Amino acid sequence: MVTVQAGRQRLVIALTVALLLIVGLVIVYATRHYLFTLNRLFGKQRHPYLDIDIADWPTLTVMIAAHNEEAVIAGSLACLLRADYPADRLTIMPVNDRSSDRTREIIDDFVVQYPGRISPFHRSAGKPGKAAALKDATERIASNIIVVFDADYLPPVGLLKQLVAPFFDPEVGATMGRVVPMNLGTNLLTRLLDLERSGGYQVDQQARMNLNLVPQYGGTVGGVRVRALKSVGGWHDDVLAEDTDLTYRLLLSNWKTIYQNWSECYEEVPETWPVRVRQIMRWTKGHNQALYRHGWKMATCRDHNLLEKIDGVALLGIYMMAPLMLCGWLLAIALFYASGMPLLGAAIFLFALMSYGTLGNFAAFFEIAAAVYLDGSRERIRLLPLNYFGFLVSVVTVSRAIVSQIAFDFVLRRQIRWDKTRRYR
Repeated sequence: MVTVQAGRQRLVIALTVALLLIVGLVIVYATRHYLFTLNRLFGKQRHPYLDIDIADWPTLTVMIAAHNEEAVIAGSLACLLRADYPADRLTIMPVNDRSSDRTREIIDDFVVQYPGRISPFHRSAGKPGKAAALKDATERIASNIIVVFDADYLPPVGLLKQLVAPFFDPEVGATMGRVVPMNLGTNLLTRLLDLERSGGYQVDQQARMNLNLVPQYGGTVGGVRVRALKSVGGWHDDVLAEDTDLTYRLLLSNWKTIYQNWSECYEEVPETWPVRVRQIMRWTKGHNQALYRHGWKMATCRDHNLLEKIDGVALLGIYMMAPLMLCGWLLAIALFYASGMPLLGAAIFLFALMSYGTLGNFAAFFEIAAAVYLDGSRERIRLLPLNYFGFLVSVVTVSRAIVSQIAFDFVLRRQIRWDKTRRYR
């Protein structure tokens, strides 16, 4: 009987230590969210390249990643043809990756209508996926800079100059603009995703830019210096999140990524929950690939200061927080109801459950509230409580993706499949 009691106590102690570690980690992330929010509200804002409008602009290739995009590709091409960028230095290259719909036909019609303006890259074979298509297309260009858009994006007239301007700084390897949903009025989900995007770009990305931390190249509405891209090995076609992978390869090679908060581009966000869930699954697996490849290198690199390294590792590990939070909830509940626990101990674990839930979940919501304030569209704040349901969906979906990735993709050596996000226009 004594042995059983001692074993139970050791188990309770082990579970207690695990819970406290999870609580501590969530508090670190919460502090990071609050720091970013306070910086955006009260700190000095960095927009170092905003005023560059007249310059000797470098040669530029704009790539439009397209796979079965007949619904949206015409809109993107039409916007880019109106771009305020010297036509003799601009190449518009739709990267048509194995489309089976009318995407190729639509692109070729534009080529006929605008001779000399569009140089399509039609890809009918090869490894599937956006990164593989970009890799093949990059071998055919001769420009200094690449700007990448997904096919559903509608770039404003002045966006290309804004994304290219930071490259006059020779240390800049990549740039990133702000993504703004254009179908936010469709239903509740699109409105919630609009709030999420606002928090992520208006607060999170800009604060990291302000604090000289780790702004992230986002894979679309972003530019890459060709020389920098080649110096880090080009596009890697064995990853789902080629943007996160490239962000860290550039960072670890001492190239800067610049975020331009005023450089807005408009996208479609998912309008149904199944599409949203598949998008989160893809992001999770791709982001965790980058964590496995670059996490230790980021933590131990000598070319970046301590705050940069902490932020870099925290950004890589963000998707691992979902299963940890689920484990934390279960641990706190189990310990609370464990027989023989002192009343004080039970109260402590109940407090832990409530505190890290509040600090972790609502720190991110604080970012969204600040973003709504900074955007000047305060009526949207009434939807903020409903983001909790979106948060729960994300927690479950991310945890499911990680279990699938570990149990099937790694153990069974299963090839990760690219899931294209559905279009609605």
